[in-house]
Amino acid sequence: MAMTTRLVLTRHGEARCNVSGRVGGENTCTGLTDRGRRQVESLAARLAAEHRIGPAFNALYAGPRRRLQESGQILGAALGLPLVIDPGLDGPHHGQADGRLWRDVETKFRGHPAAHPDLPWAPGSDTWNGYLYRAGRALSVLLERHQNQNILIAAHGETIHAACHLLLKLAPHASSCVAFGTDHACLTRFELHCDPYGQFCWTLAVLNDTSHL
Repeated sequence: MAMTTRLVLTRHGEARCNVSGRVGGENTCTGLTDRGRRQVESLAARLAAEHRIGPAFNALYAGPRRRLQESGQILGAALGLPLVIDPGLDGPHHGQADGRLWRDVETKFRGHPAAHPDLPWAPGSDTWNGYLYRAGRALSVLLERHQNQNILIAAHGETIHAACHLLLKLAPHASSCVAFGTDHACLTRFELHCDPYGQFCWTLAVLNDTSHL
């Protein structure tokens, strides 16, 4: 089968909000830690080697939060690619949970946001399924725009979940009982193949690979 499109999603490196255990929303994200930068630099070195050998990456995207922009800038410098900030790749909207401790949010909600996927986990927040749908639509637009190309995204872990649900065609009711590994600075790769009979199929070729760290 011949490959037509490749989507590579990388999670940002360790962020300050991760260390403090706080919700790092659009209003409170303060970027990467020094360790997080080193993690992304190791990832960037790996991807730069792949870029040189080929197939090369055609486009590099990141969401607007500071930890994604900082991760994307490190990747772009290593690969020699311009970084495009796409608002559609933003993480979940946390509403009144933004900046609070995750343990307090989850205690009140009685679980992770995916535990009750059709309910907002805080006043003004997304629902988990609502976020998966919104992020999935943004990813679909990018895939349509970059057919037959290799796309690299500096993403949130939640966006990687959204890609898995979208491309593996998981039903919304599965979102509370299916999870995917998304460690800091991990690499996840999807490949679109077409068989000799014209049938297209997305393959999850790599998930949560951190062998470069």
